[in-house]
Amino acid sequence: MRDRAASPRRGGWGRYAAIEFLTWLPPGLMMAPMVLLMAARGLSVAEIGLVSAAYSVTIVVLELPTGGLADVLGRRAVLAASAATSVVALVVLATATTAWLFLVSSLLKGVARALSSGPAQAWYVDRLHDAEGPSADLKPGLAAGGAAGSAALAIGTAIGGLLPLAVPGAGLVAPVWAAEAAAAVLLAAVLVLMREPRGRTRGAEPERAATSAAAGTRLRAVLRGVPATIAGGVRLGLVDRGLGRLLLVAAGVGVMLNAIELLTPGRLAGLTGGAETGSAAYALVTAAGFAADALGSSLAPAAARLAGGSARAAVLASAAVAAAVAALAASVALDGWAGVAAACGAYVVLFAALSVAGLIRSELVHRRVASAQRATVMSVDSLQLQFGGLLSALFLVPLAGAAGPGVAWAVTAAVVVASSLLFVRLPAPKAAVRPEEGALSHPQ
Repeated sequence: MRDRAASPRRGGWGRYAAIEFLTWLPPGLMMAPMVLLMAARGLSVAEIGLVSAAYSVTIVVLELPTGGLADVLGRRAVLAASAATSVVALVVLATATTAWLFLVSSLLKGVARALSSGPAQAWYVDRLHDAEGPSADLKPGLAAGGAAGSAALAIGTAIGGLLPLAVPGAGLVAPVWAAEAAAAVLLAAVLVLMREPRGRTRGAEPERAATSAAAGTRLRAVLRGVPATIAGGVRLGLVDRGLGRLLLVAAGVGVMLNAIELLTPGRLAGLTGGAETGSAAYALVTAAGFAADALGSSLAPAAARLAGGSARAAVLASAAVAAAVAALAASVALDGWAGVAAACGAYVVLFAALSVAGLIRSELVHRRVASAQRATVMSVDSLQLQFGGLLSALFLVPLAGAAGPGVAWAVTAAVVVASSLLFVRLPAPKAAVRPEEGALSHPQ
């Protein structure tokens, strides 16, 4: 007989993995054609950058407030709202013909993304604890959910890139309609599969009424706590200069990722002679990057050992990322499939090295943070990533429109080099590893 904690039926991790797969399938389907669709419908490179910036701004503004909604309204209700918002956003995207409509779609997608951050995982943990107790092993289900999300991105990107070629007449909008259908399936799955655990649904009516009465108060407290959370994260970074430098690295990563995601599709379309073929090429290049990312994750511990320490490995991995971005910039001198092959090679090196650097940076951050501040720091770290993407959309994308993607990528490589220097001579962690002695344990 199998151990109860390993049972997907009792813990619900099969349902959780299905929800995670469906959550990430629509973004995967849209990844390859989205920039090309906007360009094909008349948006300039600068306008595409602004539309992308609106998405980042929406997440920055809403990520912290929506993080508490699932506790107030229920995980199922919040994720269902996210799926419904995605359906509307994708319908607007598929039918948009002006920059304003693309902007509306981007804002709605940002709302959906912010709402989807966390409820499914929280639901799974609640369900497993309800079935097995607080000592239940979370790792099998969380690993299954993570693998399902990664698989959805990889499969969605491949299908989304090839659909414009496979569906004559539909062109670049075909993957968007497919993503809309996937979001509708997600909405149905959430309503059918995500039943709140007994511990969150049972109880007397007076208790439920009291809970409803307290929901508004709790939501207002969540909203009021947003500035305090951001200020707390900034305070932690100022108290521990090493932590502040590690958090600043995330902004550089956001600049780099946004620059390549927004500019590579157009570059590949020019190399292959059309938007549809460019979408297919981008799907293949991105799939190679995803595979390299998985490889990098497995190589991170060995890289730290070979480099003689985590910080040194992070510097070397970041230097490799910068070199890959510089190679991508240099590849603009190539034409045709030689340029596509060069972009693919750059993506493989870039994402493998980025995965190594990212995992090591996460380890270094967690070493410096006490348990009581961990959620705050993770929120600020996520905001830094989005802020970097916003800067890239506002400055590097217009630069690419004026001077070409090669120049923008060269600037991006310089940003990555500067970010890598933040790992050099990183101060040793102090307060986070001895909470009783340090200021980090008692923020005012």
